[in-house]
Amino acid sequence: MKQLGAGIAITGSGSATPAVSLDNHALSKIVDTSDEWIRTRTGIESRHLAKAEESLTDLAVASASAAIAQAGITPEDLDLIILATSTADDLFGSASKIQANLGATRAVAFDLTAACSGFIFGLVTGAQFIRTGAYQNVLLIGADILSRWLDWSDRTTCVLFGDGAGAVVMQASATEDDSLLGFELRSDGKQNDCLKLSYRSGSQELTSNVSVGSGSYRPITMNGREVYRFAVQKVPEAIEKALFRANLNTEEVDWLLLHQANQRILDSVADRLKIPQDKVLSNLASYGNTSAASIPIALDEAVRAGKIKPGHVIAASGFGAGLTWGVAIFKWGR
Repeated sequence: MKQLGAGIAITGSGSATPAVSLDNHALSKIVDTSDEWIRTRTGIESRHLAKAEESLTDLAVASASAAIAQAGITPEDLDLIILATSTADDLFGSASKIQANLGATRAVAFDLTAACSGFIFGLVTGAQFIRTGAYQNVLLIGADILSRWLDWSDRTTCVLFGDGAGAVVMQASATEDDSLLGFELRSDGKQNDCLKLSYRSGSQELTSNVSVGSGSYRPITMNGREVYRFAVQKVPEAIEKALFRANLNTEEVDWLLLHQANQRILDSVADRLKIPQDKVLSNLASYGNTSAASIPIALDEAVRAGKIKPGHVIAASGFGAGLTWGVAIFKWGR
């Protein structure tokens, strides 16, 4: 008899993006930039942006519903929901609201924040609950609405980001069918200032002897050169370590799925690993950097287009603010 709970299978995917998109030509009327400047430096041509009345919860629920349907289960079957996001609708977290809106009455839900690495960190976290036998069905959502936190006069950041959500369902499988083959998670807080969305505190005096902080969050700031240098150095190293743990080499990887931050980063990492460009998944041109949503959106599109097939080996890596980076080597499907 096969033992369930010691292995995982990734059985469903879904994604959702706002209907409104903004291309580079339109953006150049807002800030001092051009289509050529953006495309040659980033590979981005347009991005989807949430309207003021659109919520992260709405996007997350739409992506989750598609993933649940593809997995062939119901929301009531879910044991755990993990929302990887840096832009929750509520500072206390949005996972529980998503749980309620889905009707996942049995599931516990929580938020996880690791910025653009969030989906990979969430994938590894969810897998541990399955491997211990605690849970059988886990929903992982990566979602962000970074347009809420941009300075639209800063061309170094506002041209990069878009909004969206992506989700996968992970289910318990037999030990010998474990689809998570290897992983590597890393953090380096010494480089935190390279990319951040920081709190700006003012002072509010309550009494003559007591004052408290009272403020808001600043728009996103980034040192693009340092983030690029970090990514092209650290991500290939982490992928090689995860592949070693999986007892695989780069020739056995069917798809390289990197966080969709910058096309030059995708190209550089693939070149360093000697992975051909026809194995690199990229939808950056249409969506920009959607943070925790970028990997699951690209995954879902490739699955539904028939590019990713059951049994394919995917090397996925997220990297970004923190600074954090992570890799998961997994097989798609049962």
